[in-house]
Amino acid sequence: MDYSLQLYTLRRPLEEDLAGTIRRVAEIGFAQVEPYNFVANAKELGAALKETGLAAPSGHAPLLSHDQDEIFAAAKELGITTVIDPHIPAEHWQKAENIRATANKLNEAAKKGAKYGIRVGYHNHAWELESTIEGRTALEYCADLLDPEVVLEVDTYWVAVGGKDPVDILAKLGDRVKFIHIKDGPLTTDTTAQLPAGQGKLPVLDVIVAAKSLEVGVVEFDDYAGDIFEGIAQSLSFLQASGEGIKA
Repeated sequence: MDYSLQLYTLRRPLEEDLAGTIRRVAEIGFAQVEPYNFVANAKELGAALKETGLAAPSGHAPLLSHDQDEIFAAAKELGITTVIDPHIPAEHWQKAENIRATANKLNEAAKKGAKYGIRVGYHNHAWELESTIEGRTALEYCADLLDPEVVLEVDTYWVAVGGKDPVDILAKLGDRVKFIHIKDGPLTTDTTAQLPAGQGKLPVLDVIVAAKSLEVGVVEFDDYAGDIFEGIAQSLSFLQASGEGIKA
C-alpha cells in the first residue's frame, strides 16, 4: 500500500513554507498527501504537488458548513477524488434525530459531489464512539443511515480514545471504510503525547488488516513533542517495514 500523510500534521511548517514542506514530504518517501482546508491555498498547493509528483486522492474540507461547490471545484483542480468532512461537533452526536439530520446532509453533499465526479466521506473523533444510540455507537448508527456512496475515514486512534476497540469497530463498519487515519501514542486526549506508528499502545498492524476495503492508510499526528519531520519519517518506515507482514 502507498501511505498518505494528512497535511494538518505539518500545519505550522506549511504556513511558513508550503512548497518547501511539500518537497520534504516527498523526500521522506510519501507518494500521497491528504490536504486540509485546501480551498484557501489550492493554487499554491497544486503547484507544489505538480512539482513533486505527489498525489492527493483525498482531502479534508468542512462540507456541512461551507460552500460545497467551491470545495468540490478546488478538489477537482487538485485531483482530489474523495472529500471528507473532518469534524462535526460532539453535540450533534448525542440524539438520534441529530444524527439523522447529519446523515441526511452528508447524503445530500454526496449527490452534489457526484456531479463533480467526487466522492464524499466523514472522519470521526472520539465523541462519535463515546455516544451510544439504540445500543450502538453513534458512528455505527450514522453509518447505517448513509447512502452507499458515502464512505468513512476511521480515525483509529480516536476510536480507541473513545473507549472502543478499533479492530472491532472496523469489522462492524465493513466495506464502507475506505480510509483510516494511522496514529499512535498512549490513547489519551493529550495530543502532544502522540508517537510515531508502532511506538504506542494502538495495535497499528491489526488495525490495518481489519480494514478489509482500505484504499489509503493516512499517517497523522494531531501534535508531536519532537521533530515532526522525524516523526512522520519514523511512522512511514515502520509501516513500510511491516508491509510484508500486513500482506500476509
